[in-house]
Amino acid sequence: MRKFRVARQRSFRPSIPSRQALSVWRADVTASLVVFLVAVPLCVGVAVASGVPAELGLVTGIVGGLLTGLLPGSSLQVSGPAAGLTVLVYEAVQEYGLGTLGALVLIAGVLQLAMGALRLGRWFRAISVAVVQGMLAGIGLVLIAGQLYALADAKAPGGGPANLGGLPKLAADTAGSGASLAALAVGAGTIVLLVLWPKWRRAARVVPAPLVAVALATAVVWMLELPVARVEVAGLLEVVQPPGGADFLRLTEAGAVAGALGTVLAFTLIASAESLFSAAAVDRLHDGPRTDYDRELMAQGAGNTVCGLLGALPMTAVIVRSAANVHAGARTKASRVLHGAWLLLFAVAFPAALGVVPLAALAGVLVHAGGKLLPVKQWRPLWREHRGEAVVLAATAVAIVATNMFEGVLLGLLMAVAKSAWETSHVHLEIVGLDEPAAPATGGDTAGGVAAGLGTGGLRTDGDRPDGDRPDGDRPDGHGTRGPDEPATRRTDGSGARRPILVRALGHATFLRLPKLLDQLEALPKDREIQLDLSGLRHLDHACAAALGNWEEQQRRGPDGTTRQKTPSIAP
Repeated sequence: MRKFRVARQRSFRPSIPSRQALSVWRADVTASLVVFLVAVPLCVGVAVASGVPAELGLVTGIVGGLLTGLLPGSSLQVSGPAAGLTVLVYEAVQEYGLGTLGALVLIAGVLQLAMGALRLGRWFRAISVAVVQGMLAGIGLVLIAGQLYALADAKAPGGGPANLGGLPKLAADTAGSGASLAALAVGAGTIVLLVLWPKWRRAARVVPAPLVAVALATAVVWMLELPVARVEVAGLLEVVQPPGGADFLRLTEAGAVAGALGTVLAFTLIASAESLFSAAAVDRLHDGPRTDYDRELMAQGAGNTVCGLLGALPMTAVIVRSAANVHAGARTKASRVLHGAWLLLFAVAFPAALGVVPLAALAGVLVHAGGKLLPVKQWRPLWREHRGEAVVLAATAVAIVATNMFEGVLLGLLMAVAKSAWETSHVHLEIVGLDEPAAPATGGDTAGGVAAGLGTGGLRTDGDRPDGDRPDGDRPDGHGTRGPDEPATRRTDGSGARRPILVRALGHATFLRLPKLLDQLEALPKDREIQLDLSGLRHLDHACAAALGNWEEQQRRGPDGTTRQKTPSIAP
């Protein structure tokens, strides 16, 4: 009987894992379909906005699903073409040509692989959040400004400043053209649907908002036969053009090297930072395995390397698709791999379906996506609590709009470093014996001095400072601890001469605080000996050391030029 029970118990064990596996598989398949429906309009819209054939956006999405989706790193993050790189890709295509785009993406992918192999993925988490938000805000502004022209079936005049400056003319031209008004109505209706559809939560869980908006816009244009521009279809195999030797040589031509290097670095850094920040956000949405940042960086690099070999758009992790994947109930990486398979099936079996999609509808999708990149909700609390961070964010965004992506991000990083250096360079001066009288007095202590803080404001007396806060529990003049009943009388050296003023410097002395530091030192009495104690400094840079040395040398000479100070200052 015991053997029968054991055998019977064992016979039921295989059924439990199989049921769990079936449940996980069903959830992954359902999630993959939802992500596929979200990805189709985004892939096509990003490609069109980047100035490349629509099929190249699908190619990047396919690689992001079938290749990057299989590699280790983040289990539920979905990769593909992103709106964040649209402006940069468009500028690269206009500058170097479509054939050279693959070479740029290929080099960026190899750099990502190298950074992942060197375990640099975690260091991207050290990038200032204000710079990243400013970068995304700048991208959003440039993207919106460019896509407003596509909403009216008009051609954008150029970069960010030119697009913004041409908006009044665009409004006048659109008001006088029936075809432009029709396209604008289609694009505006798409944006309205994108905003309102998620409020119907039950329906939004079944069909994603971008698919509904584009499908309805396409149906309206087809039924009413509106004279609006549609997506041009060339075929999947026709648009795949691997870069050749001539494309790489074009990047090394005189005058193009610096620009090409900046573009490659921008592709690498922005795609990597956006992917890893997205991974951190996705990890907060689920309870599954956490992201390995170095492996995820290598997975993104492998995907971009293949995209470059195919001449496609650069790839990055996309928070919109990733969030849709998690919310749809995905359990494993199978969902993102299957979403790539559905994209491949769609591109091969139904390429003509893209030819009926109006460009104004895709422009509406991208205007909505650009609006989501603007930190509207985060701006007010950021300005109230961390005003310096808000300034860095705004400066980065404005710089990207005024110049380009690379220079704007570089300016933002420099401002973030300067801000951090300023905030950490706090120096306090504790001045003891400033009120020492000229007449001799019996034993006791200096009643206290003054302590001035650089960067923190205000003066305070050492007498108001608790003994526990003084170094080694000493009194302000460093001569033992005064008893509770001991009077605070003044002390001289016994000859009637006043004791030297002791100045203790505490904190981080850098050149940023040097003007205020010297002002406070030079405000001390000229007829008193001063002893400078730098042993409390945690950091003393060369500029401060040289300036304080010069000040100390001047203090050793009296007003008449003779040497007066006998006690050397205490070095750090």
